[in-house]
Amino acid sequence: MQFPNLDKDQRRIVHRLRKSGPLSRSALATELEISGAALTRLSRDLLGLGLIEEVPGAEAQGRGRPAIPLRLAAHGGYAVGATAHKGFLEICLVDFTGATIATHHQAVEPIDPHAFAQKVRRITHELVDRHGLLGRRMLGLGVAVPGPSLSPAGDRWSVVDVLPNWRDAPLRDIIFAEMGWPLWIENDANAAAIAEYYLGNLLKDFTTIVVLLLGFGIGSGVIVDGRLVRGQYGVAGEIGCLFPGHLPRPSPLDLLSMLRSAGCELRSVADIDFAAANQAPTIEAWLDRAAVQLQTICNTAFAWLDPGAIVLAGTLPPAILERLADRLHRAELVTTVHDRRPPVQISHLHGSPITLGAALLPIHALSADV
Repeated sequence: MQFPNLDKDQRRIVHRLRKSGPLSRSALATELEISGAALTRLSRDLLGLGLIEEVPGAEAQGRGRPAIPLRLAAHGGYAVGATAHKGFLEICLVDFTGATIATHHQAVEPIDPHAFAQKVRRITHELVDRHGLLGRRMLGLGVAVPGPSLSPAGDRWSVVDVLPNWRDAPLRDIIFAEMGWPLWIENDANAAAIAEYYLGNLLKDFTTIVVLLLGFGIGSGVIVDGRLVRGQYGVAGEIGCLFPGHLPRPSPLDLLSMLRSAGCELRSVADIDFAAANQAPTIEAWLDRAAVQLQTICNTAFAWLDPGAIVLAGTLPPAILERLADRLHRAELVTTVHDRRPPVQISHLHGSPITLGAALLPIHALSADV
């Protein structure tokens, strides 16, 4: 099925239902400031497309015609997200509400774009078949890459060099030729920001957020007024340039390097364990330094963007992220009106925010209030 082409008011309805949950037609018309007749027509079209549905058995009590709430339809469409990092490939299948249907995590040798696209096609078809989704509306594929865009069009990327032949490769052409689906490619920090916004309960309360992703390196994704900020050349939020790779930086790989230098035999970031007696002192020292480095980032993001939340996310264990956030809470951060300070919190998503966010890219494209 083709990717639905919605007009502005239809998108506003989908966005409002995604944000607020089920609402009656009258409540939707009031919140969106459109007439009841227009809302009825628009909702009828969306019902026909299968993107929304009436809540069964939810008729309001009282006189007159019952007010049956509308909600997003899980079966309105499905999307897939995929990402590759050194040593593994991950795929996620979600429905139109953003709920995860299935995930696939596979250890692989460093993989080139052609092999990546072939694996994603094969595994995606297996997941679709296994969950009985053959013939259903597939909204598209989102791919998250570790590195900044090399062009505003986002067709070539400066991918980290641990992935062979990715840097400056025509990724859009390679992946689309294999899948044939609508395709979105984003930096991994931007994908993580999408996941936090939609799945981290931030959409309900905030229009503007900043996500600091401590992943392969350090990056950030920014959402302002519900829109993903890419910048003039597609590299907004590329805060890694503030911390040159040959110097200590607040990243998981930097912590891993410190631990190895201290004599801890660790294979990867996944082996970092704050509860290990031989690791704890080094982790504490890294946290002290990383918190100071991140103070400037949090202060600057807060002063420029006034976000409702600054989220720490990434591959570090939650216990380490919590201690990092605690240090930032105790730091002398800047304040603005009403003594507001940078609202730092940690991610509480289950699963990789990068892959989840990649899967949500087609859904964001369809339902963002633009």
